[in-house]
Amino acid sequence: MTDTAGLIPTRPSPTPRTPPAPRRYGLRTALMMTASGWSANQFAALLGAYRAAGLPDAAVNALLAVYAVGLIPGLLAAAPLADRYGRRPVAFTALALNLAATLLLMLGAGATFWLAPGRLLTGISAGALLAAGGAWVKELSAPPYAPAGTETVAARRSGIFVSLGFASGGLSASLIAQWAPWPMVLAYLPHVALALLAGCLALGGPETRPTGPRGRTRSPGARPVGERVATGRTAGFRRAVLPLAPWVFAAPTVGFATLPGLVDGGLTGRQVVYAGVATAVVPGAGVAVQPLARRLSGRSRLLTGAAGLLVMAAGFALAVPAVAYRQPVLALLAGAVLGAGYGLALTYGLATTAALATPAALARLTSYFWSLAYLGMFAPLLLSALSATVPMTRLLAAAAALAVLCCALLAFLNRANGSRGPAR
Repeated sequence: MTDTAGLIPTRPSPTPRTPPAPRRYGLRTALMMTASGWSANQFAALLGAYRAAGLPDAAVNALLAVYAVGLIPGLLAAAPLADRYGRRPVAFTALALNLAATLLLMLGAGATFWLAPGRLLTGISAGALLAAGGAWVKELSAPPYAPAGTETVAARRSGIFVSLGFASGGLSASLIAQWAPWPMVLAYLPHVALALLAGCLALGGPETRPTGPRGRTRSPGARPVGERVATGRTAGFRRAVLPLAPWVFAAPTVGFATLPGLVDGGLTGRQVVYAGVATAVVPGAGVAVQPLARRLSGRSRLLTGAAGLLVMAAGFALAVPAVAYRQPVLALLAGAVLGAGYGLALTYGLATTAALATPAALARLTSYFWSLAYLGMFAPLLLSALSATVPMTRLLAAAAALAVLCCALLAFLNRANGSRGPAR
């Protein structure tokens, strides 16, 4: 007997206890991940509009940083709560906070002091959704008793839906801000609708937190516990993730946050739209590259991560002439290449994390990966600071070289297990 997805052997029973349609529930709950990504990028696309409305540059940059300040604590706090109390209640609480954060940002159109708490709450809620929602989507898409190898498919689903949110949120907000009235209010309405829709669709999703001895679910077809590890402090996780994780968001944020401001001199009156297009193209390329990620993962999970770093290196190299000659089209192309590398690296990171974690520690280990990945969001700030003394073209070239070095390090540290993935 199998489940409706045709993937998972189950015990014969007149009344199965497993969800009747895990794949359907996995897709419905995945829309929560889209809401998380959407909330992250909708504000970034409105930076020009806020500056035009009189908000000082220092205040705008501070509001960008407030998001990151809230996000990592949100990740780290939500993960143990999800492992202890369940994915479902923590994910729904995070979604409600995500919606409340957007409402605060809408109030900021009339009173700017609402923007700081709105951005902070956006970071906290988005991080909590990534931790609890990501584990929930993975377990609904590939339950703990699924055959080995299913983690890659499930992890890719979570990454794709996050990327769709990144791409759609920025583009939608920029188009509204460019041509609609009351841009700092109306630009946030699509996320309000998306968050409500995501909550309604996920209502039927069952709880998936593992139960049983030591928090593990023992079912036919489950892999031996000894094949996995429980926490991010293990040598296997460090070798598999640390050389790559910060690049996961360093590359795309440079692509849609740094490059547009360096090449938009000839786009008078269209800077907001150009920035929005960049926020769509970069993560959109991460979604488009998923068929390649699937083929590479079928051969070797490690190959997917190495390819991601090399593609990012190519994107940084392409950004050098784009900035040197201030070419917006070439900058968009460089951003797309950076986004493709992001898509490959994100798939590798999430699949590797899912393979290394025990079911009871999945949310926690996933939060460690996301936290390391989001450190890369400080890359634009670092480049901006260094550009006061070093030309930006040299910094971008150095980033390309460093990505290649990290690729070599990743391959070296995991060389003994390159056929299927990093050592456990």
